[in-house]
Amino acid sequence: MEKIIFQLKPNKYRKTIFIIDEASMISDDRKHSKLFENGSLLHDLIQYVSQGDQCKLIFVGDPAQLPPVHLNLSPALDLNELEHYHFDNVYCVELDSVVRQSIGSGILNNATQLRFQLNEENYDQFQFDVEGVTDIHYSNSGMDLFDSLSSAFDKGGIDQTIFIVRSNKRANLFNEHIRNRILGWEDELCVGDQLMVVKNNYFWLASDSKPGFIANGDVIEVLAIHARKNIYDFSFAEVRVRLVDYPDEDPFETVVLLDTLKSETPSLSFEEGNRLYQKVVEDYSSEKSKYKKFLKVKKNPFFNSLQVKYSYAITCHKSQGGQWENVFVEKPYLPEGPNRDYLRWLYTAITRAKKTLYLIGFPNDDFKSIFFWEYLHRMIGRLLGVVFLIPFVYFLIKKTLSRKLIVQCCI
Repeated sequence: MEKIIFQLKPNKYRKTIFIIDEASMISDDRKHSKLFENGSLLHDLIQYVSQGDQCKLIFVGDPAQLPPVHLNLSPALDLNELEHYHFDNVYCVELDSVVRQSIGSGILNNATQLRFQLNEENYDQFQFDVEGVTDIHYSNSGMDLFDSLSSAFDKGGIDQTIFIVRSNKRANLFNEHIRNRILGWEDELCVGDQLMVVKNNYFWLASDSKPGFIANGDVIEVLAIHARKNIYDFSFAEVRVRLVDYPDEDPFETVVLLDTLKSETPSLSFEEGNRLYQKVVEDYSSEKSKYKKFLKVKKNPFFNSLQVKYSYAITCHKSQGGQWENVFVEKPYLPEGPNRDYLRWLYTAITRAKKTLYLIGFPNDDFKSIFFWEYLHRMIGRLLGVVFLIPFVYFLIKKTLSRKLIVQCCI
């Protein structure tokens, strides 16, 4: 069986600064990485830049955000980790000006408090301060949730609304409900569907195009569905799409892999990707040259299909680097209570919102005392209503109330 081996290209740049944004997501997990020459994305990146002539490397990111999968810290933003790579000098600069939310917003205030709590290594339950806040809403009602989602879609558009959850399983569940109940779609793929690309793709766009390539996290809108094909033991669709974040880029024809739409994994696993490779290779078994065979596989549109998921509900890891006007955040199940990982997850999730944040499934004790008093006031009002209604109905049945009194009571 043939095996895919990746090797670093030589760095031919001179006196060049490489700036890596969202560096909190760069992994150094050699146990779970099989695609990199050194078994580590961070290691490969540093080795590549170091091979250049007087090249420099700048990592930009927020250490309070989620670390890479399988890790409990962001190694590219950790001075102790970077010292292992024997840099001549490592400098650290902290930026404290916020540009995503307006100054004085409830989102910004709560994110700042949550970040402060993380910096203080206080991993107890975080309580939201929603007193006098207009850009944070909360609900535990399923009916209110879908009404709010529908309203957000109508006002901000599908591409400016996102639902953030803890797992791909929950994302699949909400994507199904959103597509069926709000958008009215039942087929696996429909014209108008918006899909998030979950793996970098360098095949479908020219390198000199404005995007340069289709990146992990880019969103595409399906404009037309030409054909659906089951081939190589996988399911595909030949479609015409546009890049949502690049409105000036022309629509283009492509192939999407349908198997990843509802899978509970972030993308095709290494083993699944290798299985697809082996199946495609069989088409070129008559080619004796391994190199020519490899080149033909590289040009195969199905091997280069876009790995995608529905983009209406996504995991917090997939949301990193993105920002939306309307962000819905579902509180995850915490069997052992809040901890550092949860607080970083929550910080990452709420800072995706530019305009309005919706908190779904957060209980009363996740809010400060003002929420309790508002809730108590609401319950007292309902209780008084019940206290009035029961005797009123009783005396109404007994016909002991005059017509004038009945009118006054109704008023």
